[in-house]
Amino acid sequence: MSKPFTVEPQTLGQRLVQARKAARVTQEQAAKHLGCSRPTLIAIEKGTRAATSEEIVKLAELYGRSVHELVRPGPPASPLEPHLRAAVAGHGAACAGVEEAIRALQDFANDYRRLQELTGASGPREFPSEITISGQVPLRDLAEDIAIRERGRLHLGDQPVIELRTLIEAAGVHVFYWELASGIAGLYVMVPNVGYCMLINRKHPPERRRWTLAHEYAHFLCDRHKPGIDYVSEPKRRTQSERFADALAASLLMPETGVRRHFLAVMSSTGDFQTADLCRLANAFHVSIQAMTFRLEELALLPKGTWNLLQERGFKPGLAKATLLLETPEGETGDPWPAQYLHLAVRAYLQEQISEGQLAAFLRTDRVSARELVLRATTSRDVDDQGNELRLELAAGESLLKLAAEG
Repeated sequence: MSKPFTVEPQTLGQRLVQARKAARVTQEQAAKHLGCSRPTLIAIEKGTRAATSEEIVKLAELYGRSVHELVRPGPPASPLEPHLRAAVAGHGAACAGVEEAIRALQDFANDYRRLQELTGASGPREFPSEITISGQVPLRDLAEDIAIRERGRLHLGDQPVIELRTLIEAAGVHVFYWELASGIAGLYVMVPNVGYCMLINRKHPPERRRWTLAHEYAHFLCDRHKPGIDYVSEPKRRTQSERFADALAASLLMPETGVRRHFLAVMSSTGDFQTADLCRLANAFHVSIQAMTFRLEELALLPKGTWNLLQERGFKPGLAKATLLLETPEGETGDPWPAQYLHLAVRAYLQEQISEGQLAAFLRTDRVSARELVLRATTSRDVDDQGNELRLELAAGESLLKLAAEG
């Protein structure tokens, strides 16, 4: 019989309980899968009986978890599922894949905390005060005001936002991308000892991902301690918080002064604003054509109902962009993890605190790709005077202050 893993039995037991409940597996089903009695499984979950290697592998397989997640050092994390459960109610078929989405966000948060522990990185930072939404100020006016303040704080002016994910992560928010069910746009939750975390559907088009990012950022600003799940199909009766999030997303991605200036420049030049101009304007601000049309309607620059008329006439946004040779501008990467997460993982690997296999597990990739990511994170690419590419190795752990003092 194999030796038990070195993780504390009580800690392992708590993780096994969380994983079993998240997978909706009963104790009877788990015991049958192991080929043991229910009292034996209960003893394993309580930590009064150590699990063997074979039992842990079998349970990990049954619960759809990695062995690494179950046996890693450190205390068990607080489960996110109970906090997000209320957000599921009332969406019916749209909830397909929610369990997997919650599990993916839990796994990322657990790994982020573990990397912080390994590298001695600091935990959550101080966030700006939450915004209070009251009925005294119209939501659209409040959203416009907050968007202007945020753009000023981030030194954006009224120009299009290119690297939205980078800016949001710089504000102290952890943004993860993962393949979710098509009906789910994103999840958001404040995780103890980790911070505010978002999980965005990587399968969605770039414009949709950016909208979800801005929408979830609005939740961070106004109700960051109320976790939630956003769906592509919205309920008929939307909460005040959801309506504010949409309004702020529109104002943040399509600032009124910037959009109005672009619109009037076209009008003064051609005396008209055509469908092609609408497509180019949406592309310039890195948003969907539908979102830009609604924004122009909201600003009274286009008549109300313009988008509905375009749909009735068979307008196809994808075909229009292809005809006009409009390519989606380069923006934030589709990497599953934030840049800081990659930095911590590489740092832990270089300090020999985790193995190459563990690094690959943290980065959700294979070992070859993990080595390439380490190379990317520890080298700088440049060219010499003859135009030849240079790859310079960076001593990422070297103190520049000490280096200057020694020089």
